[in-house]
Amino acid sequence: MKVVQLYTDGACKGNPGPGGYGAILRFGSREKELSGGEISTTNNRMELMAAIVGLEALTEPCEVTLYSDSKYLVDSVTKRWVYSWRKNGWKKADKKPALNVDLWERLLIMLKKHRVAFVWIRGHDGHEFNERCDQLAVAEAEKLMK
Repeated sequence: MKVVQLYTDGACKGNPGPGGYGAILRFGSREKELSGGEISTTNNRMELMAAIVGLEALTEPCEVTLYSDSKYLVDSVTKRWVYSWRKNGWKKADKKPALNVDLWERLLIMLKKHRVAFVWIRGHDGHEFNERCDQLAVAEAEKLMK
């Protein structure tokens, strides 16, 4: 299995509002940047999209270390909340509906395909790849504001 690093970030101008995501895939000395956005979205949706788009770009099963500054994304997977939500008909422990079910379902498909370790990193803390992902995400959100 190829070993890949995936750095992700999402941004939103207003919540909801125009948003963007950025992802950087690294394999050996190769890098690929991915970005996109939506006219009306939330920060959490863009954080999820960055992870999904990055994982979907991989053409074969890989061992991935995914770095994100989103506690929502990282904790939902590492603390296995998303699996409980799905098992309970997409209801959270408080019986309220889980949000972003369409994106969680896409992510869960990718988590079956790839071996993914999620690592939370502090945002806006000088981490080179997190900063680059943030720049990609913000640029996408700003394009949609024009």
